[in-house]
Amino acid sequence: MSIYTRTGDAGQTSLVGGQRVSKSCDRLEAYGTVDELNSHIGLLLCHCTQDADRDFLSRVQRRLFVVGGNLATDSDAGEVAESLVVTADDVERVEKEIDRLQSSLTPMRAFILPGGSVASAQAHVCRTVCRRAERCILRLKETGATVDARLLRFINRLSDYLFVLARHLNHVDGREDVEW
Repeated sequence: MSIYTRTGDAGQTSLVGGQRVSKSCDRLEAYGTVDELNSHIGLLLCHCTQDADRDFLSRVQRRLFVVGGNLATDSDAGEVAESLVVTADDVERVEKEIDRLQSSLTPMRAFILPGGSVASAQAHVCRTVCRRAERCILRLKETGATVDARLLRFINRLSDYLFVLARHLNHVDGREDVEW
C-alpha cells in the first residue's frame, strides 16, 4: 500500500463511504482534532509509570479511533458501521476510571494550573485538545450533521478524566497541584 495516493493534492479527501469533501470542512476538523488528541495521549503514555493508567490510556486511544471513524462517516449519506459506534459502556468506563482516580485525591481548594510533573502537564495538554475536539464536534452538529449523543458524552467525560488524571499523576509523582 502506497502512503501517497495523490488524490488529496487538490485539497479534497474521501470520507468513509467514498464521499469527497474539502480538507477544510467541519467534519475533517473534528476527526483531525480527535487524531491530534490521540497523538498527544501517545506522548502522555511515554510519561506514565503506572500500569493501570497506561492500560486505560491505551484503551482510550483505541476508542478514539472509533470516534474518528464515526466522525469520518457521513451518516446522512450512509449507515455508520457498528464497529464505529461509541457505546454507553464506553462512557461508563470513563466515569468509573474518574471515580477510581478521585478516590485517592484530596478535594480541590482552588483552580488548578497545568503543571507539576511532566506527565501531569501533558495530561493537561490532552485535556485542552479534548475540549477543542468537543467544540469541533459540536460545530459539526450545529451545521446539521448527525452526531451520536453518546460520542459527545464520551468526549466530554474524557476531558474530565484527563483533568483528574493530571491531578493523579502529580499525586503519584509526589507533587502538589499547582493552584491558582
